Formats: sequence, C-alpha cells, structure tokens
Amino acid sequence: MTKLAIVSPCYNEQEVLRMSVERLTGLLDRMLAEGLVTRDSMIVLVNDGSSDATWQIISELHQTNHYVRGINLTRNVGHQNAILAGMMTAREWADAVVTIDADLQDDIECIPQMVKHYEEGKDIVYGVKVKREADPLLKRTTAQAFYNLQKSLGVESVYNHADFRLMSRRALDILSTFKEHNLYLRGLIPKIGLPSATVDDVISERSAGESKYTLRKMAHLAVDGITSFSTRPMYIMFYLGGLFLLIAFGIGIYVLHALISGTAMPGWASLIMSIWMVGGFILIALGITSVYIGKIFNEVKRRPLYNVQDILD
Repeated sequence: MTKLAIVSPCYNEQEVLRMSVERLTGLLDRMLAEGLVTRDSMIVLVNDGSSDATWQIISELHQTNHYVRGINLTRNVGHQNAILAGMMTAREWADAVVTIDADLQDDIECIPQMVKHYEEGKDIVYGVKVKREADPLLKRTTAQAFYNLQKSLGVESVYNHADFRLMSRRALDILSTFKEHNLYLRGLIPKIGLPSATVDDVISERSAGESKYTLRKMAHLAVDGITSFSTRPMYIMFYLGGLFLLIAFGIGIYVLHALISGTAMPGWASLIMSIWMVGGFILIALGITSVYIGKIFNEVKRRPLYNVQDILD
C-alpha cells in the first residue's frame, strides 16, 4: 500500500475548505478500504498567506480530522510556490504526493487511478483535462490558445494539464534540485524524465466561493511559462527586425525613384504610419528583452521561494 499525501494550496478558501476536506476524507477512507493507501496517509493544506479564516479552519480540522496536516506560509507567495512548499514538505512524510487545488474542480476520482499507476512503476501521473464545460468560455478559450502557443514556441509541457498530478518521492527529490526562482511547474516537471502516465480529468463547478486565479494571475503564469523555457520570442524579434530593415530598404528605393522621376508627393500620413509602426515594434522588442533581463535579476539574488511559519504535523 502507498502512503499518500494530498497537497492543496489554499488562498482565502474559507467558503470551500470544510467541504473539500470532507470529500477528500471520504475518498481516503474508500481507498484505505480498498487497500490502495495506508492508514497514515494525509491531506496537507498549505495556507498561502490568506487574509480570511483559512488558517484557523485548517487548525480546527487538524484537531478533529486525523488525516489533516497544515503548513502556514509567512506571506502570500503565489500558487506555484505554495504547491512547491507543500510538495517539498510532504515528500518527507509520504511515498507519493498528489497536488490538487482546494476548490476540487479537478476530478478526485482520478486519484485512485493515479495511485494504481504509481504502484505499476510510474513516478509521475498527470491529470489531463478532457472536459472543461464547467470553466467559463473565456478561460477555456485562452487556456487552449496558451497551450498551442507554448507548443509553437518549443516549450515542453503536457497538453491540457494544469497542476493536478501525482509525483513519487524519487521524482520530488529530483525536482528539489531545480533551483529556479521563476517557477512554472507545468514546464519543469516534464524535464525530470522519469516514467509517467496520464489520467482523464473532468472539470466540475466550484462547490462554493470564487476562483482566486484571476485573469491577471493567469497572464502572469503564461508569461512565466514561455519566458522560463523558451528563448524563441527573442529570436522572433530578431527576425522581425531584419524584415523591417528590408521593408525600410525597399521604401528607400521607392523614395529615391520618386525624387528622380519627380513624382514625389508631399504628405505626412505615410511618414506618421511608419514612425508609429517601427516605434511600436521597437517597444515590443525592448519589452520582451526586459522580461528576460528581469528574470535574470530575480534568479541571481537566490532568495527563498517561500518561508514556513507553522507546521501542523
């Protein structure tokens, strides 16, 4: 049997937390009866600097539910870092770790399948979203576009996979050697290279509360996902610069021909258009370069990704 830890990052999840723990408790009880997990398996709730009663609820659940353990971070460090904090702590407690968001929109019935894959020798099992009707249309559309963009830019990732996955202790030990500050787990974990499998994940509605993953946060994650694993955007800017140079050369020939032939017409529209077009391109190129420089700035400081204030074990 597998000693399993189910890790959930929690940021202002007071509305849904008790219901989620109740569902996960029922799941672990069933898996225990089926001989899939050990009695000392656990639910690890990571409080990511919540401003509501999330940590108080975690503390109460720890007193009343023998499965529940808690990790209280000193401040809000973001979804990816909170997941990492939970995984790195739980790898000392369990044989395998499953990560799932606290709202349980991912299908928890996939977890027994993940454990079976683990017992068959798979170190990483990805939950791949096969149905997303419960997600808003905008979120579904932008997510699909992002996965396609990642693929076109050469970023190695599992299509339609977010952060619902199982990892063995061996895989987590390897992950702990990656010291990146700009964390994008969906692109980092496939680089581990250990045997892996997938399970079908059907997204459901939140049982309470609202998603804390705003469009701004998703956009920030998307930028991290591309710029942390691909330098192709910089090459695209380089080639576009060459294209604009060729266009400028062609315009120069046309202007000389117009001057020589006496057909030149005074006007400002084409000039203003050219200035705005080239100026916009330059700003975009500088912006992309600045993103990469900013990431270098963050990496070289080597600050800790998170700090743990309390552990309920």
